[in-house]
Amino acid sequence: MKANQDEPKRCGWCMGDPLYKAYHDTEWGVPVMDDATLFEFLVLETFQAGLSWITILRKRENFRKAFDQFDYKKIALYDQNEINEVLENEGIIRNKLKVHATVSNAIAFMEIQNEFGSFSTYYWSFVDNKPIKNKVSNYKEAPSTTPLSDTISKDLKKRGFKFVGSTVVYAMMQATGMVNDHETSCFRYEEI
Repeated sequence: MKANQDEPKRCGWCMGDPLYKAYHDTEWGVPVMDDATLFEFLVLETFQAGLSWITILRKRENFRKAFDQFDYKKIALYDQNEINEVLENEGIIRNKLKVHATVSNAIAFMEIQNEFGSFSTYYWSFVDNKPIKNKVSNYKEAPSTTPLSDTISKDLKKRGFKFVGSTVVYAMMQATGMVNDHETSCFRYEEI
């Protein structure tokens, strides 16, 4: 049996786990303009801080169920009982500060929508609606922060968001296609 001979060349970080490959091949780096999906990534990246992304991917469906399908309008209205219910869910990362941040971030997210018409309009305005195409030859060389992620992080914090440090913001920028950090040899680099 000839293993991996027909496999396309992928970024080095996604080797091994089929869940990683599927995420890499279909989602990571694809420009996201939909507010609901942007909020989902904001939540997931917030919880990912300090953990591996594969941990979050494996719990993604549990997060989806725990947080009402990432419906920020519902999450913004969570009372202490609903917060406690989320905190009792063993299928997610039960970090009290991050759960509370998700609720306050849902409120801040809607405030941005009210001001800009959509979160997407606000978010993509930082790059004039044009994704940045980096030239990463090895994923280990990709930055974890940039001056732009610093700027976005500061602005989000000023608007009341929590757990949106520059590293979290840059990871979200990569995931949602604001930056294309696929390795230049990866089959997805040119596709995106």
